[in-house]
Amino acid sequence: MDKRSSHHNLSLAGLLITLGIIFGDIGTSPLYVMQAIVGERHISDLLIYGGLSCIFWTLTIQTTIKYVVLVLRADNNGEGGTFSLYALVRKRGKWLVFPAIIGGASLLADCIITPAITVSSAVEGLKTLNENINTIPIIIAIISVIFLIQIMGTQRVGVSYGPMMLIWFGMLAVLGTLQLIQNPIILKAINPYYAIKFLTEYPKGFWLLGAVFLCSTGAEGLYSDLGHCGRKNIRVSWMFVKVCLILNYFGQGAYLMMHEGDTKPDIPIFFAIMPDWFVIFGIIIATFASVIASQATISGSFTLISEAMRLNLWPKVRVIHPTEEKGQVYVPSVNIVLFIGCVIMVLFFRESKNMEAAYGLSINFSMLMTTLLFGTYLYVRRGSVVLVAISAGVFLFIEFLFLIANLDKFLHGGYVTLILATALFTVMFIWYNARKIKNRYLEFVNLKDFLPQLKQLSEDASVPKYATHLIYMTSADYSSQVESKIIYSIFNKQPKRADIYWFVHVDVVDEPYTSEYNVNILVPGDVYRVEFRLGFRVAPRINLFFKKVVENMVANKEVDIVSRYESLSKQNVVGDFRFVVIEKFLSYENDLPFIDKITMDTYFWMKKISLSEGREFGLDTSSVTTEKFPLIIKPHSDFVIKRVYD
Repeated sequence: MDKRSSHHNLSLAGLLITLGIIFGDIGTSPLYVMQAIVGERHISDLLIYGGLSCIFWTLTIQTTIKYVVLVLRADNNGEGGTFSLYALVRKRGKWLVFPAIIGGASLLADCIITPAITVSSAVEGLKTLNENINTIPIIIAIISVIFLIQIMGTQRVGVSYGPMMLIWFGMLAVLGTLQLIQNPIILKAINPYYAIKFLTEYPKGFWLLGAVFLCSTGAEGLYSDLGHCGRKNIRVSWMFVKVCLILNYFGQGAYLMMHEGDTKPDIPIFFAIMPDWFVIFGIIIATFASVIASQATISGSFTLISEAMRLNLWPKVRVIHPTEEKGQVYVPSVNIVLFIGCVIMVLFFRESKNMEAAYGLSINFSMLMTTLLFGTYLYVRRGSVVLVAISAGVFLFIEFLFLIANLDKFLHGGYVTLILATALFTVMFIWYNARKIKNRYLEFVNLKDFLPQLKQLSEDASVPKYATHLIYMTSADYSSQVESKIIYSIFNKQPKRADIYWFVHVDVVDEPYTSEYNVNILVPGDVYRVEFRLGFRVAPRINLFFKKVVENMVANKEVDIVSRYESLSKQNVVGDFRFVVIEKFLSYENDLPFIDKITMDTYFWMKKISLSEGREFGLDTSSVTTEKFPLIIKPHSDFVIKRVYD
């Protein structure tokens, strides 16, 4: 049993780890949600009661019913998240790639602003002690530390962060309860009547749904991190978390109603409900909680990019596995981009209240896409159009209402995250679409037709030996096929004689952690095909995997890897292994439509700045030969050249 599966069992340790990993984002929302709802408005019973009622029912319908009760059922062998859900349903329609890409891009864009607003909201509590303090350098310093420690991995994140988050949620509950004791009548805001009245009667009340929506922005994280903690731990711990959140929100409301008729307090509402002697401790605890929330968000973005690469939705970039724990990844390029983005957000918006206007719009799109994918999953599993229409339809309706309200934020900063999401979507779509265009024009030949020639070449001593073991990475899905470029490479482009020819194929499957292989012996002792079946969360470390395969085959006496040079064979010296990777470049001979040309040019530009195919497969560069071949998709057909005679 791996470490992940042990955390899936319902236990006190599992619940503590879940608090540390899952609930950081949604758990720190009390720092800014009521602040965003009240804004500079005069405090009135309709504003406070209506806002609290909207918060309560948003947490109940969106977070509890949609995510905790329903969406968590859509686990892909214990894993969750946008791309895990997409992997479950992608065979049901090619169009499903669009909600998957939009959802993934929106979630990544949200990852840029989440650490900025969370840390800013916590650190700005210092202004309750000194309103003239400049918090921006402190915020940037904390954000810098968060991103610097990412290389260390998060193997112990649940163990070390769980107790801290338990203190945080306990503090939320106690602070809220202290205010409720003074004004318990505020609890009647649970009645949905106040939410309806707020939306229909309060001036521009409907547009305040954009501020209300902020209370649910961490809901996607509950599903994305399903694989770290398991469904049971998330569901049980959510009951505790929700109670703490509701107590604090209603406590803030109780405090505000004691100042009815005024504008909001000069200090942040969250810190205003604290006793004066506790404020400094509250700031420290809130800052630690914001660091934990940021950590979880950043780690989630690494996992998201790693999955996108394996599903061919993102350029290949370097991925580091800082610990042996399954699923732990660190993506340096993403870490740098997120860090720069967070710092820019802090410098651009200056204060958390300005970030509130930009926050939430992109995550709204992500929630909508999850609903579409989940609706497809429901239809696949249940086969009932009525069930899908009722369940998915209700959530789509609610999320579209939130989207309309969130669009009011567009000119107030929402355009920033929307631009980021659009840029990320463009990268994903171009990478996906260009690979589809390229793959349509790959030429395959029947490998069996060339097996006699391969055997003859292997035995032809007149041709200098290229390697003892020559390994080609092939994209052919069928063992009977191979790319024509590979055959050309072996026989025509400097004939490559080897004692044994290997053809290696990697099949990325929908199950997240599948690690299987099979061997097809095409010519005993001369030609083999190895097919790896790897889950979309398994890094393709083919160099390591291939060694394991060969060791197993040697143990089973299926292959002899001893060098066939007489002098070396007598000493049982193992022959050398050389991988050949074929990379394609866009030929100048193509005559493409404008859109296709832009797509392919951008794709190959991205390939230049991403990992080479050798590094993509985790191959040892010292034993890899890379050969480049022109990709001709649509040759010029109307070009004529005339011969002249002297």
